[in-house]
Amino acid sequence: MRSAKSNHQGDGKMARRCAVTGKGVQAGNNVSHAHNKTRRRFLPNLQAASMMSDALATTVRLRVSMAALRTIEHKGGLDAYLLGTKDAKLPVEARRVKRRIKKALATKAAKAA
Repeated sequence: MRSAKSNHQGDGKMARRCAVTGKGVQAGNNVSHAHNKTRRRFLPNLQAASMMSDALATTVRLRVSMAALRTIEHKGGLDAYLLGTKDAKLPVEARRVKRRIKKALATKAAKAA
């Protein structure tokens, strides 16, 4: 019989992956002064960030890396970044937000016409 705490998808652990760029964990070596090599993990600098979406007129909470946050600011905000990036380069969570933004912009354009 299985234990109550099984190792499955919904066990409450979050993936260490950026919701915008898809940046994840990398592996490498700790190299000592004596040149001994032991395996280690390089974790991305993920932060839970609330970003304002002009099209949705609300904030969107995403777990993003600080590099992604700087890129979003450089591109002119969340809407501009997502609309200017191909779907193939975006993770699933970012594609969902992008679809919501496109739908909101389409309804605004329909009301204006």
